[in-house]
Amino acid sequence: MSESTAKKLKITQVRSTIGSTKKQKATIKALKLGRPSYSVVLNDSPHLRGQIRVVEHLVKVEEVQ
Repeated sequence: MSESTAKKLKITQVRSTIGSTKKQKATIKALKLGRPSYSVVLNDSPHLRGQIRVVEHLVKVEEVQ
């Protein structure tokens, strides 16, 4: 699959990491987030889906084109 046809996900942090575990805080940092209302658009992959699963209660995920 080429870069232009890869499915993309918009990930928006909706909750703070205060009170979260070290693993969750590290995952938020790895996703290039850090504060509520920050968003990133990344290519969809199984690796990314696993990261999202760790912090699913802190983020909102949308598919974009």
